Amino acid sequence: MAKDEQVLVIKRQIIEEAGMFHGLQFDVAPYLDRIFAPGALTFMPRPQAETDPTHKQLIPYVIITHAGRVLSYVRGKRAGETRLVGNRSIGIGGHINPIDNEVPLFDADYRELYRSAVEREVAEEIQIDATHTERIVALLNDDSNEVGRVHIGVVHLWTVDSDAVARREQMITQMAFHDLAEIQQLRPTMETWSQLCLDALDRII
Repeated sequence: MAKDEQVLVIKRQIIEEAGMFHGLQFDVAPYLDRIFAPGALTFMPRPQAETDPTHKQLIPYVIITHAGRVLSYVRGKRAGETRLVGNRSIGIGGHINPIDNEVPLFDADYRELYRSAVEREVAEEIQIDATHTERIVALLNDDSNEVGRVHIGVVHLWTVDSDAVARREQMITQMAFHDLAEIQQLRPTMETWSQLCLDALDRII
């Protein structure tokens, strides 16, 4: 973790005003309206954000499916979040840094800025030689552990028309598409966020 890294955060109070929850929240509109309201999002030094539960780091969490199968991978030793190394994940994504919001004007379209950041984050980690449909399906919160207390996830579903997906980042290992029976068997090896998504996979996809 770079000492000077800045990450996008939102005050926990703003989420609480819409209604704090545990696990997945599928009624996303009231939350997204607050998250993307002018002035709600800001950047904070990552070392501070990792220990400040009064703020939540906003993390896109992209689940990729093809022909009913779900993409998963294992976070290798080069993973940016060292507390998750060795865990399997079904979510592609990460912190949003200032490069994703170079001109934070008062009238900026924060949703569009965020959408561009998601596309860039996925492209940095994997290569997809396919077209896809995309939608936000849920928000994800887990205050039961130290990682979850300072993060909130925006769960995206990408449905690709080909399984031509390859890794770009060295931190991604053992990447493959799995059918629903296979992915359920892998649940014990997954990070908490992926377990929560897996338990609601029928609603997600």
